[in-house]
Amino acid sequence: MRIARQLPVALLGATLALTACGTDGSEPENAEETTETASAECGVPEPADRAEIGDGTFPVTVEDTVGEVTLEEAPERVVSLSPSTTESLFAIDAGDQVEAVDEYSYYPEEAPTTDLSGYTPSVEAISEYDPDLVILPESAIDSAEQLDAVDIPTLVLGDAADLEGVYAQIRLLGEVTGKTEEADSEADRVETEFNAVVEETCGALGDTELTFYHELDETLFSVTSTTFVGQVYDAFGLVNIADQADDSESGGYPQLSTEFVVEENPDLIFLSYGDESTVEGTAERPAFDTVTAVQDDAVHLLDEDTSSRWGPRVVDFAEAVGEAVQQSAGE
Repeated sequence: MRIARQLPVALLGATLALTACGTDGSEPENAEETTETASAECGVPEPADRAEIGDGTFPVTVEDTVGEVTLEEAPERVVSLSPSTTESLFAIDAGDQVEAVDEYSYYPEEAPTTDLSGYTPSVEAISEYDPDLVILPESAIDSAEQLDAVDIPTLVLGDAADLEGVYAQIRLLGEVTGKTEEADSEADRVETEFNAVVEETCGALGDTELTFYHELDETLFSVTSTTFVGQVYDAFGLVNIADQADDSESGGYPQLSTEFVVEENPDLIFLSYGDESTVEGTAERPAFDTVTAVQDDAVHLLDEDTSSRWGPRVVDFAEAVGEAVQQSAGE
């Protein structure tokens, strides 16, 4: 199999490292200057115009983060270095074509997990699997040129920016593996089930407005509505308190302070790490016993993987959020 890549004049999608905002745990500088965040509208926005997908025949040319990629024939030995990509490949029935996956791609169970790194890929280690296609996350974009230099074909996929990005990536993976029908069907399933969860939840929510706080770790890093995770919440019409603390350096992941969260007094708190003891421990934080979410027993533990990956299991994330919202709306 031969692969041809046409590079654009400039790499517009260069990877940027996330910068911590206020890593000393202090209150965000702009917290006092912000105005109240406008309420989001409950419901899934109208889908954007979608590009036509191929018919499963080769050669096929697709667009990745770096440029155009042409595959002369269907790959038989794929190395996937992104958990979201791995989950999507298996969901579209391309699992038999996957030879190896990175250390964090442990779902589904049949995924051939290895010690390969998706953050700092080793060309030598990847080469041992004799791949005819390597799928890299955008964070490893520098490795694409190295792999191309030793004639290992690569596809670089960035994080999905929104739900439409999820469906588009699933279909793109179908094109490069020859599983276009399966991918189209899977993308439709994910979209339909996600929308059904949102519709049911919006019906239960009615005109009730709820604020929320999503916590990534014990140092109070959060997500804003500009992130993929934030946009999932946005579909439910929830008001994100982190939006008020965002700044240009956080990349959509601001670090909040205890004082800020307490003052904003969210109706719901979602923890995407830890266990039940972490949930119980929120009430023991300074002044957190005054927060509505704590008082109403509305601190929810999310699955760390489904609440951070943009593959087919985004439906599981939506179901967890929808259940929490309906519980609070019914009180």
